[in-house]
Amino acid sequence: MASILRFRKLCYVEPAVKCSSVGFESFESPKIDQKLEKKEDVISANSFALEINKKRKQPMKQPKQWRCLDSCCWIIGYLCTTWWLLLLLYHCLPVTLVQVPESPGVRLKREDLTALHPVVLVPGIVTGGLELWEGRPCSDGLFRKRLWGGSFTEIFRRPLCWLEHLSLHHETGLDPPGIRVRAVPGLVAADYFAPGYFVWAVLIDNLAKIGYEGKNLHMAAYDWRLSFQNTEIRDHALSRLKSKIELMYVTNGYKKVVVVPHSMGVIYFLHFLKWVETPPPMGGGGGPGWCAKHIKAIMSIGPAFLGVPKAVSNLFSAEGKDVSYIRAMAPGVLDSEILGLQTLEHVMRVCRTWDSIVSLVPKGGETIWGDMDWSPEEGHVCDFSKRRHSQPSLSDSNVNNSDVKRGFRMKDPVKYGRIISFGKAASELHSSQLPNVDSKDFSHTSASRNVNFSCGEAWTEYDEMSRESIQKVAANKAYTTRTLLDLLRFVAPKMMRRAEAHFSHGIADNLDDPKYSHYKYWSNPLEMKLPDAPEMEIYCLYGVGIPTERSYVYKLSPTNRCKSIPYQIDSSVHGEDDSCLKGGVYFADGDESVPVLSAGFMCAKGWRGRTRFNPSGIATYTREYQHKPPASLLEGRGIGSGAHVDIMGNVALIEDILRIAAGATGKEIGDEMPYGTRKKEKRETWKSKVVVGSKLLIGSAEKHKAQNETNQGCSIRLRN
Repeated sequence: MASILRFRKLCYVEPAVKCSSVGFESFESPKIDQKLEKKEDVISANSFALEINKKRKQPMKQPKQWRCLDSCCWIIGYLCTTWWLLLLLYHCLPVTLVQVPESPGVRLKREDLTALHPVVLVPGIVTGGLELWEGRPCSDGLFRKRLWGGSFTEIFRRPLCWLEHLSLHHETGLDPPGIRVRAVPGLVAADYFAPGYFVWAVLIDNLAKIGYEGKNLHMAAYDWRLSFQNTEIRDHALSRLKSKIELMYVTNGYKKVVVVPHSMGVIYFLHFLKWVETPPPMGGGGGPGWCAKHIKAIMSIGPAFLGVPKAVSNLFSAEGKDVSYIRAMAPGVLDSEILGLQTLEHVMRVCRTWDSIVSLVPKGGETIWGDMDWSPEEGHVCDFSKRRHSQPSLSDSNVNNSDVKRGFRMKDPVKYGRIISFGKAASELHSSQLPNVDSKDFSHTSASRNVNFSCGEAWTEYDEMSRESIQKVAANKAYTTRTLLDLLRFVAPKMMRRAEAHFSHGIADNLDDPKYSHYKYWSNPLEMKLPDAPEMEIYCLYGVGIPTERSYVYKLSPTNRCKSIPYQIDSSVHGEDDSCLKGGVYFADGDESVPVLSAGFMCAKGWRGRTRFNPSGIATYTREYQHKPPASLLEGRGIGSGAHVDIMGNVALIEDILRIAAGATGKEIGDEMPYGTRKKEKRETWKSKVVVGSKLLIGSAEKHKAQNETNQGCSIRLRN
């Protein structure tokens, strides 16, 4: 009986012990003692009490320390669970409750539109899958498994091995010894970037609805990490594309091909246009009439013809607006050693082996992108949702006539021409108040390298720079496209020396100069001629109405540790309300990745009509798609989105592509430029300033003669 009483006391003191597990249903019951009459029950209860006493005497285990990695895993788990629950809910709801709009393919099929011209899809950077064919011992079990695209599980299982296999050789820009990573072939190469995240899948689905299949639809997958010419040298990608287009042309009743490239794929195919007609061994040997014979139209989606500023921030500090925002919200996370990695340092180490990123550095210099005190986007309104339709206050004496016509009051113009500024003041002050940046400042690069490798192996080329050189770059300076390439050559000489053998970023003075027959100029629309194919059509299809990265405010990184990136976007810098400056980034109009300036200039001006860049007068058409965010979660990423990748699901864009593929012409489709219509006066002002852009590059009277000579040359280049 004493044992039973002790057991009852233990249960009372330790509420975690459930007495009901041995037959005790209540501490208060007076009948318990009467029910335990058998000796065996007393013995078992006594033994159980002794076991509990032993457990009480044992020291309690210390709770496991919560780590940052645990938080990241829980957050990822919550996000994935929520995403899959939403997908499950969407697919389980009755059709009557989900108002899904009719797809363009179904509607156009009802209008008796059918497949006519073969279609070739050309993916852009990052969106194409990559698989492993040969690797190091750490890659066991990954043969022909996706390293890029798909689930990305290898990032968490073996991150260092994954990064090693995605890197290219730092000298050749090709495969490192013992590693072979190749593009995934077929439509599955870029239909989905990750499970549930479509890229080409929606367009492919709509093409199938009007009769397209494997015999007349092809995905021209390639290794997007390589320079364009290296895709031919290593994989014969350009030769295979040429053969595929010729085969589709013959097997589909000698119908010309419609090519649909996206993003960087646009300038990749621009390179192909020159390569295919150039004699071997440099070119494909198709001859001068190959493009006119085989290609009906090129429908460029989100074209990065003149580059993107975010490529500069990626090369300079391995970040963009998203990374700078993460730094602001969780300082130290990206700069700490997660999973044994210094995240951004490793990202930079890998990305600087990808020559393709250098192809996206802005082209055309200050004439296109602006100088220290002028840019084509002067007068740009940054609040796309409110200020676009705002009316000026006539009582405001600071409103001038031109501002009234545009419908808003302008503050000091944003100096977008300064792609990189160190400090907010350097991004706003007049150029006369800033130190001059000259190419001579970077002429003695080798003398600025640090020969003392006290940090061990150099991860990036920043590890080879002296502290004095690092501080010299940031000495209250601003960099335009004229000095930007010199800056990149200074901080990453090996990368630029390798990449600039494959790409150029200027404006040609004389396109008949034999030097422009080299492949390094073929992806720059300002340094190459379009083929002699007057019946071919070129379309520029891109989104507008989304803030897009245009220039950056930088600062020196607070840490001086080894193997670190010495510069970072200053996310603490903001402008006033409705300012274009948010978190150290100046925004302009675009599709979130490519500014309108880069996406639309060539079709709207550079190639429009018979120009020296377009001597045969190929017809060009510009179609802008005003961004419309999704109305609800059930609409996914939006059927009217203008975002750089999400536009691939835009029903208006899909309908345009289907109509051209089914036989329509540019004259029937026409131009549609809501951005240009809203800002017609501003667009004309921009064009005139680009034509005589160098007029604003030289401000002093002492350089009047040089100004006239430069104006004349620039006018010839962009007007003819």
